[in-house]
Amino acid sequence: MKAMGTTLSSAVLAAVSVTAAAAPEIYIPLGDSGRVQIVDSAKGRVVGVIEDVGNAHGLAVTPDGRTLVAGSFAEEPVGSERTPPRPASVSEAEHAKHHAVPSGDATAQPPSSGISYVSVVDAAARKVVRRVAVRGAVHHVAISPDGKIAVTTHPGRGGISAIDLDRFAVVAEVPTGAAPNYAVFSPDGRKVYVSNTGDSSVSEIDTDTWSAGRRIATGQGPEHLVLSADGGTLYTNNVADGTASAITIAQGRVTRTYAIGAAPHGIDLSDDGATLFATSKGENRLVAIDLASGRVRTAALGPAPYHLTAVRGTDMLYVSSRAENRIWVIDQETLETRGELTIGGIGHQMALVSR
Repeated sequence: MKAMGTTLSSAVLAAVSVTAAAAPEIYIPLGDSGRVQIVDSAKGRVVGVIEDVGNAHGLAVTPDGRTLVAGSFAEEPVGSERTPPRPASVSEAEHAKHHAVPSGDATAQPPSSGISYVSVVDAAARKVVRRVAVRGAVHHVAISPDGKIAVTTHPGRGGISAIDLDRFAVVAEVPTGAAPNYAVFSPDGRKVYVSNTGDSSVSEIDTDTWSAGRRIATGQGPEHLVLSADGGTLYTNNVADGTASAITIAQGRVTRTYAIGAAPHGIDLSDDGATLFATSKGENRLVAIDLASGRVRTAALGPAPYHLTAVRGTDMLYVSSRAENRIWVIDQETLETRGELTIGGIGHQMALVSR
């Protein structure tokens, strides 16, 4: 079967045991291809594409599913912002005013500061509706629980930007540590946790004051993060020592360490929070850890399993490959591969949109 030039294994349609109402759409940024592909997880096929999002590695969605925020890992010259076409019902003056770059967008910085653009996307229309300039290439994106703030990580400049999604303006820039990689909000939105790959720590950011608080030591080289639903435990994938750390937030320290394998990357939790999933890019395997018992299950998966997301409301995992343009559809319980999806590039930080 083919959909929009994308090949799909028939095993997906035969094996996926979810209802169309429960299965979300999966938005997959494809890096330097400049696109985000959309997969209907109930039908197991690509159903759309969003163009012109830059070198999107980071992607997140607002809780209402209406707005996507894509960060570009490529830096561009100041003044290169592009705007959507003017609707016929809107005057030139109104259009120019609406799409003017806010003063908080940091475009006053010299070109050497490294400007990249964050694309704000209307999910229903599948179009970029605004771009916001930030200092430094964007690796990953997180959105606050109320949908009002997007946080972007900037490994090259050692900090994060906070973007007001109503004003389309950068409202804070916060230094975190060496090579900040990933970010997650606490359930109440009052904290943001940022992994600092370069100094093996997680920074805790207060979103009321946009100031850095605790610095929590992790395993070596933390990259991706996932936070438990109650906000009590933060899990990091530590690329330099092949482990995952469980950080108890109340204590502010690592309370358990799990062996994952060389070059771990993707990490996520099952819907019930009972199982931690992770990929080992270096050992071509997928790992599932029962957090109550510590029991570890593994399955061979390759080449180079990369980003991972547990598809909410289903029993599936979607795992991308760093080496090939493909997504594996994995059964969470058995870790068996149900099917494969050929995509138009390397899949990065996936976002789920419930219908």
